[in-house]
This record gives sequence, C-alpha cells and structure tokens, in this order.
Amino acid sequence: MAVLVTRPHPDNAATAAALRDRGVAAVLAPLLQFEAVTVADDATQYDGLIVTSANALRAIADHPALARWRRTSVFAVGGHTAEAARALGFASVVAGEGGATELPPLIAAHFAARAGVAAGRSPALLHLAGADLAHDLSAPLDAHGIHVTVHTAYRMATVAHLPQEARDAFTAGRIDAILHFSRRSARAFVAAARADGVEITALALPQCCLSEAVARVMHDAGAEHVVVAAAPNEPAMLDTIVRALRQR
Repeated sequence: MAVLVTRPHPDNAATAAALRDRGVAAVLAPLLQFEAVTVADDATQYDGLIVTSANALRAIADHPALARWRRTSVFAVGGHTAEAARALGFASVVAGEGGATELPPLIAAHFAARAGVAAGRSPALLHLAGADLAHDLSAPLDAHGIHVTVHTAYRMATVAHLPQEARDAFTAGRIDAILHFSRRSARAFVAAARADGVEITALALPQCCLSEAVARVMHDAGAEHVVVAAAPNEPAMLDTIVRALRQR
C-alpha cells in the first residue's frame, strides 16, 4: 500500500514517517511551497501570539522581535503547531484541538483566568497568519474584548505539476489513496493531476481530507471516494486512511 502525501515540506516528511509506522508507504507530492514574508516590528507590547500553522513560526525564526515575543503566550491551533512553538523557545504555549474556530473561546478563557494584563486595558494579540487567511479570528475575539492585529508572515505558492516520482507511481498503479490537509493544497492537487494527465486515475482513489471544507473541494472535482478525518489533526487522518485502505 502507498499513500500520496500532498502536504508541503518539511511537514510531509513527518507524515511519511507516521505512515511507515502504520505499515504504509508514502509518496511525497508537495503542492504548496513555503515562502516567508517579512513581518514589520511595530514595537507593540502584545500579550500573546496566535499561530494557526507551524509555518508562521518558521517564518519568524530569525525575526528581531522574537526574544520579546517569547515572553508572551502562544495560542496554537493544535499539537503540531504547539510543538513548533516550544521548539522555537516559547515557554507558555496554549494548544487547541486542531481547529482554528476553537481558539477564540480558549483564548478568552485564558485571559479571563489571568491577572497579568494591566487593569483597564484590553488584551492585545498578534495573529501571524498566512497570505491565504482561512480563519479571521479578529471578530470573535473582539466580542470577548480582545484586540487582534493580523500580520501576514508567510505565503504558500502553488506548485503546477506533480513530482516525477508521483506521476510514475500513478502510471504504475502504485498509489492507493491520497491525503489532503488544506483546501488550497487540494485545489492545487486537482489542477496538477489534470495538467499531468492523471486526473481520472487520481480521482478514482480514496481521498482522505482534514475537514469537511477540504472534502468539498474533492467532491466538486468529481472524486468518487472521499472520507473526512474524525478530528482535524494528522493522527486522525492517518487512522482514517489506514481503515479505508484495509476496507478496499
């Protein structure tokens, strides 16, 4: 069995290793490429950072304000992003369960139980986001009296074609299923599969998606077998795809 992993580098390597631990081979086909964007240091004393992707942390690894930001709390979308924050030296990390929409109440509860923000001042957070902002958390947090400033920290450029290894694997019938971690990478996969002449073969295979929103992209493309992970995180995706493969 072999699964095509469309996740960008370097996270795709960890996904491949996790698949191997489950007895499944991986073929890497990153359809998005990370590009850091310079984040201006506005010298604001933020009370915390919001990161909805580990890519945001990669983008600020050499930022001159990093030492100051490390003294604040990081609100991470899930365990993987939280681990990246700790690896970058952040000591106070609050991790959600893997969905950006779960962060506002988690953040609000954090500040409701905390006396560290100066009296009479609303908490101020910096959201280090991607250029393709999937979830703007400003409005739901503003409802809790928390001000959010959004700065673009990175962009993910679309890759037009599948790697040769992936094209060869499709031709040889070695791909048994495909993993999709975001709407953008799913759309990029469909476009690349079409451009490379493997669209019909690819869409006939099981597609395992991180969320219903990602699944809609594959349904709209004509995929015949689309499954959604029980939770929006990698372990749930891998458990789902392994079960789907064993049922074939």
